Amino acid sequence: MATATDRTPLLENGNGAEPPKPFYRRLATTLSAEGQPSWWQSYKFFFFGSYVNVLLLFVPLSFLSHFLDWDAALRFSFSFVAIMPLAALLGTATDQLSLKLGQTLSGLLNASFGNAVEIIVGIAALLQGELRIVQTSLLGSILSNLLLVLGCSFLAGGLTVRESNFQVTAAQASSSLMTLTCITLVIPAAYHSAKAHTGGLEGGANLTSIPAIISQLDPKLELGLDAGSAHGLKIISRGTAILLLFVYVAYLIFQLKTHAYLYVAEAQDEEEEEPKMSVPAAGSALLLVTLITSFCADYLVGSIEETAERYSIPKPFIGLILLPIVANAAEHVTSVWMAMKNKMELTIGICVGSSIQIAAFVVPLLVIVGWITHHDLTLFFADFETIVLFVSVLLVNFLIQDGKSNYMEGLMLVTLYLVIALAFWVS
Repeated sequence: MATATDRTPLLENGNGAEPPKPFYRRLATTLSAEGQPSWWQSYKFFFFGSYVNVLLLFVPLSFLSHFLDWDAALRFSFSFVAIMPLAALLGTATDQLSLKLGQTLSGLLNASFGNAVEIIVGIAALLQGELRIVQTSLLGSILSNLLLVLGCSFLAGGLTVRESNFQVTAAQASSSLMTLTCITLVIPAAYHSAKAHTGGLEGGANLTSIPAIISQLDPKLELGLDAGSAHGLKIISRGTAILLLFVYVAYLIFQLKTHAYLYVAEAQDEEEEEPKMSVPAAGSALLLVTLITSFCADYLVGSIEETAERYSIPKPFIGLILLPIVANAAEHVTSVWMAMKNKMELTIGICVGSSIQIAAFVVPLLVIVGWITHHDLTLFFADFETIVLFVSVLLVNFLIQDGKSNYMEGLMLVTLYLVIALAFWVS
């Protein structure tokens, strides 16, 4: 570095100082990503880095089945399978971007794209007026993460290590927020039940689905309520959605800034992971896969109604059990793998953290999107679904409050999930 003298310019462009590069030069430098993997190396890793990507062959089949109007079961099946590797690719691109963006930005990126598939499927169903699919798929994703993924992780971890330990304070903070979001779903159900009773609806509290309520009422009534009560339910839902988004932002600050030490594992012996993709390549891949996923999700949702009617599959079962499998397949594998390596902080972060993202971010976001697009999505879930969520959150709270896990706790969680799946199959 040259020594500063009295003739050294204070500002650039003076006395021979190098002028700033034009915009196109700076853009070219950014896109070239010097010192990072090339575009070819990045995309080679992206598409050929996992055996799961073989399932990408179903993406063109999904498009073909839609445009050629094949049987509904084929359209549903092809789109269903196609979204699995796309969800994994979304996770890969997000992870590769996170390696270069620092803790705060990577945390925000994961918060935004961590449940991108749920958001895409939810918006596709919302715009097609499939409000029950939106609700059941989001509820199913929460239950899948809390019971199936966490249960399988505890089960797999318990078979390799007799007892695993994790940070109690962070786990309790996360489970408390999950309890809060669960309560915010109980309140609209309680409001609906109270208003339905005062309206003189016969057996209103015992009905377990919105279509069942509407079928016994005057078709002019909305959600089984008079106009004033239905409007009140919308106000409760939209106000709660805005408040939940504020709470979620506070949770991100808590997790990433003020109390970040609670979410860091005690042992940090592993070497820092080297990025396999450049930042421009990972960013472009993220946008490309998000776009393709939105089309596949649209085709998937569009085939649900016909598939359910033709093959006698209950729509709540499709939304609650089948759709979350698509979105959570990659998370499921990662969580179980981390548990087998005795990294329970990461497992809890994946399972409970993902459930919080859906309950405190995705659900309120879709309520507000529905508000903007004039699709009246509310936080009123059917009584049966609300009770199922409440007991699930209660069981998870009981099991993680001691900061230890074993295979027996995992077996309990998986058993409850199977009971719920059975109940929704016969519903």
